[in-house]
Amino acid sequence: MSEHDKADLPGPAAGILARGGGGSIAYNSLTGKNPGIVFLHGFKSDMTGGKALAVEAFCQRRGQAFLRFDASGHGGSGGNFEEGTIGQWTADAVAAIDALTEGPQILVGSSMGGWIMLLAALERRERVAGLVGLAAAPDFTEELIFDAFTPEQKQTLLSGGVVLVDNPVENVPYPITRRLIEEARQHLLLADPINLTCPVRLVHGQQDLDVPWQTALRLQEQLLSADVEVTLVKSAGHRLSEPQDLDRLFDLLERLLRQVEQG
Repeated sequence: MSEHDKADLPGPAAGILARGGGGSIAYNSLTGKNPGIVFLHGFKSDMTGGKALAVEAFCQRRGQAFLRFDASGHGGSGGNFEEGTIGQWTADAVAAIDALTEGPQILVGSSMGGWIMLLAALERRERVAGLVGLAAAPDFTEELIFDAFTPEQKQTLLSGGVVLVDNPVENVPYPITRRLIEEARQHLLLADPINLTCPVRLVHGQQDLDVPWQTALRLQEQLLSADVEVTLVKSAGHRLSEPQDLDRLFDLLERLLRQVEQG
């Protein structure tokens, strides 16, 4: 692609998608060719993270349609984080796909976004042409949060409805609500076959201290798709946002886009 061609490509457009009950979803999108790519951020993250912006730049260079957005209670979207649930954030993703994209889409989910992408794909099988999970964390509310709580924390959650959890990144505790934990049990995936048959690519760092890398192998086993590839990166942690991680992601997306474009 020439520099002149790059200059002619449209830049990202920011917007607000109205939701029922006065809610709203903040988003940025690029017009371009299909299949489009939709980025789904992680728990207490947002659409301004390094991976989301890197994938946006990749799509702009390629002339690919792209969408990133903030789930309810995150970033620039409406709502309170404390009131959010896995079901609500999945509904946000489905609403964004329905209203803000056209044609086949590849969903790229980071951490919690990897769980949301699976749930959204189950609701929109006809629209989802492929999935890319980056340290995907299905079932994390149960396995990585609730199961790790002490008996005292579980009792506090039951009686008071909320437990404050240390957040070493921001140095400010964040709330885990009883509503989040209990509602998420309706959306657990790893115990049963997952009825998705599109191509799936999973990347997980073996130094991930937040989500065990074995989660990727468990997810591979449960997916019905025969086209699932798992990449384990021995030296990588949870974020997968170093330059070599992004280069790996771009190569993966190039190959997956070509596969989908060829039918």
